[in-house]
Amino acid sequence: MEKIILNQIKRPRLNNPVLIGGLPGIGNIGKIAAEYLIEKLKMEKMADLYSQYLPPQVFIGDDGLTHLVRNSIYYKKFPKKNDLMILVGDFQGTTQEGQYELSYLVLEMAKKFNVSAVYTLGGYSTGKISDTPRVLGAVTNQGLQDTLQEGGVVFPKGEPGGGIVGSAGLMLGLGKELFEVDGACLMGETSGYFADPKGAREVIKVLSKILGVEIDLKDIEERSKQIEEITEKMQEDVQGRPGHKDDLGYFG
Repeated sequence: MEKIILNQIKRPRLNNPVLIGGLPGIGNIGKIAAEYLIEKLKMEKMADLYSQYLPPQVFIGDDGLTHLVRNSIYYKKFPKKNDLMILVGDFQGTTQEGQYELSYLVLEMAKKFNVSAVYTLGGYSTGKISDTPRVLGAVTNQGLQDTLQEGGVVFPKGEPGGGIVGSAGLMLGLGKELFEVDGACLMGETSGYFADPKGAREVIKVLSKILGVEIDLKDIEERSKQIEEITEKMQEDVQGRPGHKDDLGYFG
């Protein structure tokens, strides 16, 4: 078996597509946002990637059926504007080699479709819950900053510190250095304690402005409210305990 197997399902003709990477990570911000876009835009699957670099397991659905873990690429055509490709998946690569190989293969495929830009999605962990999560940005080209700022992205000095690890960082770096494609990482602010649709919602709002595409936010707004109710209950429980703190730091 090859280390990565690409199963090409469809070969659409795309117009200088924008590639979005949304794999699991901090707060699952990228995965939630990417899957929501795929659902609301009714995107079609164009490829599956199976790999030894992903965990050796299958998932079991509610119907009892199994599927091998994978990464997948979806596409959407738009009239008179750049088309869209989105990478989603069950996991990121489990090794450094796997991270590089999987990111490279996705970019190599996107390059064949004349990819015009790469946006990777992730979470920025603050360790506390925010009422109004920010979306932080990092770019490969200074010229992208103005566009992102107009869309609501912030570039605070010194944040995020320590760089961007995993697929969200590698796809930007490899895209710029090896494929000459500029891009940016959009990071939704999150506590990092749980899957966070609230932070993902803010990333989706930004992407909607950048891509010039309307996205129905009703469902993710509802999921965000449910998370808010849960965290408020948790905070009330903590405040009722002796020696409580004002945030949820006890989860760390």
